[in-house]
Amino acid sequence: MQIDFDIDIPIYIQIASQIEDSILSGAFAEETQIPSTTEISTVYKINPATVLKGVNILASQDILYKKRGVGMFVKAGAVKKIREKHRQSFYEDYIVKLLAEAKKLDIKEQDIIRMITKGDQS
Repeated sequence: MQIDFDIDIPIYIQIASQIEDSILSGAFAEETQIPSTTEISTVYKINPATVLKGVNILASQDILYKKRGVGMFVKAGAVKKIREKHRQSFYEDYIVKLLAEAKKLDIKEQDIIRMITKGDQS
């Protein structure tokens, strides 16, 4: 996990994003425990309440769940849920803009596909 204190993205959002990335990469497998808020806050020298806020975002999205007295765990199905969320973000952040720009430039669908395929071969 890496926290960047010099960007405009709130730290708790960065924490939630980093945990999601760790789940996707397999560093935190489904049904396994993630580091505690105390551990994360100590390692990155940030307020435990900030870490908790990031963790609670993922709990509210049904990606993490709490075992009382034990800690936070990755919920079964979390990888699928995160992938779906990231795919939707990818579509909204990149594809919609790409299609709007292509329309302005009168680039046809087959030309876009050809450009993507060409870029995939490099």
